[in-house]
Amino acid sequence: MSLPFYQRSHQHYDFSYRNKDLRTTVSHYQHEKKRSAIYTQGSTAYSSRSSAAHRQEAEAFRQASAASFQQQASQYALSSDVSRKAASAYDYGSSHGLTDSSLLLDDYSSKLSPKPKRAKHSLLSGEEKENLPSDYMVPIFSGRQKHVSGITDTEEERIKEAAAYIAQRNLLASEEGITTSKQSTASKQSTASKQSTASKQSMTSKQSTASRQSTASKQSVVSKQATSTLQQEETFEKKSRKVAIREKAECLSLRKTLEETEAYHAKLNEDHLLHAPEFIIKPRSHTVWEKENVKLHCSIAGWPEPRVTWYKNQVPINVHANPGKYIIESRYGMHTLEINACDFEDTAQYRASAMNVKGELSAYASVVVKRYKGEFDETRFHAGVSTMPLSFAVTPYGYASKFEIHFDDKFDVSFGREGETMSLGCRVVITPEIKHFQPEIQWYRNGVPLSPSKWVQTLWSGERATLTFSHLNKEDEGLYTIRVRMGEYYEQYSAYVFVRDADAEIEGAPAAPLDVKCLEANKDYIIISWKQPAVDGGSPILGYFIDKCEVGTDNWSQCNDTPVKFARFPVTGLIEGRSYIFRVRAVNKTGIGFPSRVSEPVAALDPAEKARLKSRPSAPWTGQIIVTEEEPSEGIVPGPPTDLSVTEATRSYVVLSWKPPRQRGHEGIMYFVEKCEAGTENWQRVNTELPVKSPRFALFDLAEGKSYCFRVRCSNSAGVGEPSDATEVTVVGDKLDIPKAPGKIIPSRNTDTSVVVSWEESTDAKELVGYYIEASIAGSGKWEPCNNNPVKGSRFTCHGLVTGQSYIFRVRAVNAAGLSEYSQDSEAIEVKAAIAPPSPPHDITCLESFRDSMVLGWKQPDKIGGAEITGYYVNYREVIDGVPGKWREANVKAVSEEAYKISNLKENVVYQFQVAAMNMAGLGAPSAVSECFKCEEWTIAVPGPPHSLKCSEVRKDSLVLQWKPPVHSGRTPVTGYFVDLKEAKAKEDQWRGLNEAAIKNVYLKVRGLKEGVSYVFRVRAINQAGVGKPSDLAGPVVAETRPGTKEVVVNVDDDGVISLNFECDQMTPKSEFTWSKDYVSTEDSPRLEVESKGNKTKMTFKDLGMDDLGLYSCDVTDTDGIASSYLIDEEELKRLLALSHEHKFPTVPVKSELAVEILEKGQVRFWMQAEKLSGNAKVNYIFNEKEIFEGPKYKMHIDRNTGIIEMFMEKLQDEDEGTYTFQLQDGKATNHSTVVLIGDVFKKLQKEAEFQRQEWIRKQGPHFAEYLSWEVTGECNVLLKCKVANIKKETHIVWYKDEREISVDEKHDFKDGICTLLITEFSKKDAGIYEVILKDDRGKDKSRLKLVDEAFKELMTEVCKKIALSATDLKIQSTAEGIRLYSFVTYYVEDLKVNWSHNGAAIRYSDRVKTGVTGEQIWLQINEPTPNDKGKYVMELFDGKTGHQKTVDLSGQAYEEAYAEFQRLKQAAIAEKNRARVLGGLPDVVTIQEGKALNLTCNVWGDPPPEVSWLKNEKALASDDHCNLKFEAGKTAYFTINGVSTADSGKYGLVVKNKYGSETSDFTVSVFIPEEEARMAALEAQKGGKKAK
Repeated sequence: MSLPFYQRSHQHYDFSYRNKDLRTTVSHYQHEKKRSAIYTQGSTAYSSRSSAAHRQEAEAFRQASAASFQQQASQYALSSDVSRKAASAYDYGSSHGLTDSSLLLDDYSSKLSPKPKRAKHSLLSGEEKENLPSDYMVPIFSGRQKHVSGITDTEEERIKEAAAYIAQRNLLASEEGITTSKQSTASKQSTASKQSTASKQSMTSKQSTASRQSTASKQSVVSKQATSTLQQEETFEKKSRKVAIREKAECLSLRKTLEETEAYHAKLNEDHLLHAPEFIIKPRSHTVWEKENVKLHCSIAGWPEPRVTWYKNQVPINVHANPGKYIIESRYGMHTLEINACDFEDTAQYRASAMNVKGELSAYASVVVKRYKGEFDETRFHAGVSTMPLSFAVTPYGYASKFEIHFDDKFDVSFGREGETMSLGCRVVITPEIKHFQPEIQWYRNGVPLSPSKWVQTLWSGERATLTFSHLNKEDEGLYTIRVRMGEYYEQYSAYVFVRDADAEIEGAPAAPLDVKCLEANKDYIIISWKQPAVDGGSPILGYFIDKCEVGTDNWSQCNDTPVKFARFPVTGLIEGRSYIFRVRAVNKTGIGFPSRVSEPVAALDPAEKARLKSRPSAPWTGQIIVTEEEPSEGIVPGPPTDLSVTEATRSYVVLSWKPPRQRGHEGIMYFVEKCEAGTENWQRVNTELPVKSPRFALFDLAEGKSYCFRVRCSNSAGVGEPSDATEVTVVGDKLDIPKAPGKIIPSRNTDTSVVVSWEESTDAKELVGYYIEASIAGSGKWEPCNNNPVKGSRFTCHGLVTGQSYIFRVRAVNAAGLSEYSQDSEAIEVKAAIAPPSPPHDITCLESFRDSMVLGWKQPDKIGGAEITGYYVNYREVIDGVPGKWREANVKAVSEEAYKISNLKENVVYQFQVAAMNMAGLGAPSAVSECFKCEEWTIAVPGPPHSLKCSEVRKDSLVLQWKPPVHSGRTPVTGYFVDLKEAKAKEDQWRGLNEAAIKNVYLKVRGLKEGVSYVFRVRAINQAGVGKPSDLAGPVVAETRPGTKEVVVNVDDDGVISLNFECDQMTPKSEFTWSKDYVSTEDSPRLEVESKGNKTKMTFKDLGMDDLGLYSCDVTDTDGIASSYLIDEEELKRLLALSHEHKFPTVPVKSELAVEILEKGQVRFWMQAEKLSGNAKVNYIFNEKEIFEGPKYKMHIDRNTGIIEMFMEKLQDEDEGTYTFQLQDGKATNHSTVVLIGDVFKKLQKEAEFQRQEWIRKQGPHFAEYLSWEVTGECNVLLKCKVANIKKETHIVWYKDEREISVDEKHDFKDGICTLLITEFSKKDAGIYEVILKDDRGKDKSRLKLVDEAFKELMTEVCKKIALSATDLKIQSTAEGIRLYSFVTYYVEDLKVNWSHNGAAIRYSDRVKTGVTGEQIWLQINEPTPNDKGKYVMELFDGKTGHQKTVDLSGQAYEEAYAEFQRLKQAAIAEKNRARVLGGLPDVVTIQEGKALNLTCNVWGDPPPEVSWLKNEKALASDDHCNLKFEAGKTAYFTINGVSTADSGKYGLVVKNKYGSETSDFTVSVFIPEEEARMAALEAQKGGKKAK
């Protein structure tokens, strides 16, 4: 938690204050302000002397003050407590603009010396002092300075800091006083006043005046310093120039020192940095050309640094809404708004708003965008409501005398939901049209003009005006009006917009309140008001929570801990100068609803201060002191406030208001509020911790139901004034009563979807907000709100009702205290349009003309007035030479058809006609005058136009067009019709025919329409003479499926009766259903029966058959063309008849027929499954035509949820052979299913059941889950395996082959339940019968596997297959004999057949070409290969079923390389065979006694015979007498030494050599002497004995 700044002695803890440049700038700025303030003080005193004298006097006074301060500071250094107070007092002086030289600390020596007796220092009486807390201080005001608390991290810290700071700065204890020399306190005023007076008087008067104004501890010091200063001024003129210059230089140096000291201490005073925003440089207006950029600059001072917001026409600029359009920058106090690519829409007033805790200030600039002459951009009319006012363009008076304004494609009554978007719009048609001149468009809500905002935007496209809601709220509900003005003429159109509540997050939670407003804003509190919602969620609203959020943040905090019921609430705990927005949430027992729309921002400022800030910029306080003629040392105790009253009282709070006292002096005042219970005089101060600054106050925590009186006191530096007159007794509770319920609710018809509700207003209702109206369908008991925004007055139109339904209504009033009780329910009223005369008929045409008569046709009025048209009246008049005559009646009795023959006309005379329609409300207005028709005999051969065209069954892609045959058929009868179509806006040449061949029907279903497109139609008749003229147009008709449209539905009831059904929700009381077949009435049809009741009708077929094929349609009279049709063709007829038969004779649908299955223990289960079964379904179980029942043998079960029917039998016996049937009955529906178990089927099932029973018994002990089987592994080994179950540690497993036990090296652990026996290199010797046995104390189980005969062959086939698959690719190898092709397999068995082929032909084996197997190698040897051996070789391995081939290509380079290698190896083999070599005969070592003869014989071989030579010790040895060397017959070599000696010892070698190579055979000759051997043996023996010792 950061420290309050009044506790920081030497530096600021806020990092923003540590910026050196910022401190220097602010210090300089404040210093300049102080200097300027010096020259504004005491203008009268300064006028009598020169400015130089004033500066010298100020400098001298500063020196004196500085000396005084330094002297006192040294005295107080002995006491740490006194030092702390001195520092606090210094902070106080600094906060009031005092420098170190202007602060006197007289009363802080009170603990060292007695306090001077002076009545002024005691501002409270003895009784008041006793009631005060020990640390309470009385405020002493000085000057006109405003104070604002510092900025800390949390709201709680800010509040505490503000209270402590103001108390430390403004509130001094009664026993303490501070006297200053320049500013802010009474003593400061006194000192300044006395000094100004002293400058006009003698030295003695000045000294005595100064002496009287100083305190006892500082009086002598100040007097001496002041006297010295004034004497220096008096003698200044008498000194020499040199002395004067030196003294002046010393003064300037001293001034600089004082200013630097003052600037340093100013940095220590944080309050000097706090000041309201001030525009140093204001933005200036610009006029620019289109497509240019413009920048608005401004420079703003203030601390904390102001937040700057830019506005365009009072709407905040959102840079994210128009990316790239606006660029807003703020750097080092310079703020810039850049507008890129200016266009006409950027012409506006721009505002820069700067705000901080000291207040808000704005500066304005205008931007005008000009266009080059001759250019015109219509887009400038598209952006806003009125982009070109009348005064901007050419006025229309010279172009037209009158404007006609029409609205097309108008918006209707609209319904939206909170949070949705909505657009209202209409097309504006103005005649005459004036180029470059646009109308003025203005939108209104409930008669109040609307301006663009973040909630609503307007658009004018040049011909269409649009109002768009970006986020609907209930505040947007109301009557919206668009007004279009052209010159002096205007037209307007209105429609209501209803906004329903958004779906609650918590079901049953109340709706959001609305219209949150700030009624009263002060520096201490803001009163918030709102309107209660119409929907409470089903339980009463317990109250409301108010949330606040500081502008510029997203942190919402709740203002009240308990819900408040009154719709007004004063929010306290605000920080002065900050701006806030608010919202309200309703709560009931279910939960809290959605919050309301946020209020507009409001600043926590005194209204007078707010007005002052708006009128002129606010700058930091300059320390100016206003000097008056009154005695400032005495001060004025403020008088009592006046006009104290309770302006608002609720159970939660009471608001007091008063006027400041007339007697208040020139200081600011603060207020203390006191309360006491009625009948007592025990007054208690309410705001003891924080005095009130504004003349309004809200009190909380009052006991509801108790009576209180209130009074207020004023206080300033002179003391606390007398209290005001007490208020009258106020009972804590809601003064404003909830209004009474309205009365006499009268509904009346309006349209077919709305009702007008009127009522008597609540009597004696105060501060009425409005009324909520609710509607309910009669008898339903469910009420729905008709409006979500309270309406004023006593009449309201409820829209969105269902035509034909009867509704009742009720109303209740609402004010701030709450909602009234509901009024009595109104009488029920059926929703239907009020009856009015019909509108005029239209499109009068001549259908046929004779010599003295004419047949007219026309179209029915667009609006029939809510009642059926009972007839038409026709008027006619003659037109002679273009001059019409008088109107005459053609018929006295109303005509029911839309055609009429007018007789007794004059031949060759031109006539005009009018037609008027009539209903029960009266005769409507006549139609427009028809064209001129000439009465003459038609002799044309082609037929006349068809008439009475009508479009029905309009859907998004189709409609039905009907017409009546032409009255004039021509010379021959009409044979058919052609129908044409075009889009309504298309040209006349874009008609297209819908049928190539003429149709005889007088109707056509038009398909393939585009949704949302408007079409018109016409029909032409044809006879033998040709095609006649087209009919009048039918339409325009928009291809769309209207909401709530329903279709004819076919239905087949339980008795199989087929009917067509139709329902209409938009019927009027006189509406009727009309059925037709192929658009011919079925009223008299004997095959059909029609029944209508209410808004439903049903046409039943008595016996549907081929005669009933056709298109059936149902029309609803007295509606806007509501109709539907249904086609029954042959395929539909078959479907309906099948469905009817199914309904007449219903069956229980079956998913699965009766089946039998054997269960685990050998039980037999009979089961079947139905599609569905009701709770009343029954099943009969039949065996051999006799019903069986549940008992020991049979167990039955029915699952009605799944439809499964089951019967269980423990075992099948011979007597159970027969037929089983399940009979189902579910209401009228029946079904059955049968299964036959006879003969082999039964025996097989019985055997299977017995097997399953034995299996179950077997599985009670250790058993095989999977019996023994074999598997050939990837290594071509055979693995015998089985899976066991239900085993334990004691379970043993034994393997056998041919009844001999097989010893297994490893013991099975049964962990995985798999037992295996691996047989490697499986072959015929491994054939046999294998058996494995499981056994323990619970029993045993065995499994056998026969691997003999066919089973063995099958296994060997798989083994051979695996071996064949393991074969490697064929490779080529050269040998000395030829070329070998080979492949390796895992291992080889004889059952694997190997076949070789060469170039597709089998190889015939011979001595030259051989095949064989060596180990795992399968080879083909080609000895002495020739070119004929080239080609593709295939090795086929046949496993008994399949051949597996490996291929190699022995040709080309492969053959050449192999053949070359073969030649090389062959030559090497020949050389190896014929080379010289020693075959044997020579020993490795020869040991011989000296003197003996050595004879050695050795056999050698070589072809050709080798040459022989001898070596001794690697040197050639020649034959001589001593050593005789012989070689005979080229095969035998002899070596003889006669009488060997020791010299003959050595290494000898025999070398044989021929042309193929050579070889050396070495041997060693060792000659020994017997005596020497004996001697050596004795020596060895002697050495051995020594070692043993």
